Amino acid sequence: YWLWLVKMLRGDLGTSIAVQVPVAELVIPKFKNTLILTAASLVVAVVGGLFIGIISAVRQYSIYDRIGLVMAIVGSATPSFWLALVLMYVFALKLRWFPTSGMYSLRGPGGLPDLLRHLVLPAVSAAAIPLAVITRLVRSSMLDVIRQDYVTTLRAKGLPERQVIYGHALRNALPPIVSITGLQAGFLLGGALFTEVIFSWPGIGRQLYSSILARDVPVVQGAMLIISFTFVLLNLAADVFVAYLDPKLRAG
Repeated sequence: YWLWLVKMLRGDLGTSIAVQVPVAELVIPKFKNTLILTAASLVVAVVGGLFIGIISAVRQYSIYDRIGLVMAIVGSATPSFWLALVLMYVFALKLRWFPTSGMYSLRGPGGLPDLLRHLVLPAVSAAAIPLAVITRLVRSSMLDVIRQDYVTTLRAKGLPERQVIYGHALRNALPPIVSITGLQAGFLLGGALFTEVIFSWPGIGRQLYSSILARDVPVVQGAMLIISFTFVLLNLAADVFVAYLDPKLRAG
């Protein structure tokens, strides 16, 4: 283990048993593709979670709130691989709006538009559970903040409701939202395996699946190490950002 650790610190993750190439050369290019999918899924989860959560909190007990809660409950209980198969069947096989697999079309022009078309279904299916978690947290955090006395004072002074919600209430509700977003980013990295296998996305999750089947231990070790290290970095960045947002933490 000590020899492996020393080599790892120098960037040498070993050699793949199955294909006889360095693990770093095999895994790192595919990890970049996983980061693209993770970033797109995180954008869908954060933007959708903020929008639905804020609407649900501002219009508590309304039809919008009830629809948002139902969506959050269903989303958190829906397995990502099942949702991926449903989306593929409806939007790729039946409606033919999006491609079924891959990162680029074999005969297409390539480029960013082609990448975005291939990215829609994997990103949406991977973002379902994080979106549900963020939605419920945004709703509860916003409700706690909206009920504070200073929000009532701001409204009594005649500030526009949009400024009260987005300029004051949302900013004070952000710290727990940022923390859970960091955790969900790690969840997306770890759960990329299912989405990438179903959509044949050439990322580290698909490579990890193939290496597990082939009992290629060096590749499995290298892939898990990179995923774990990235997860730690993302949560560290989230904690630093939370400290920046919260004056009490900065003072401490």
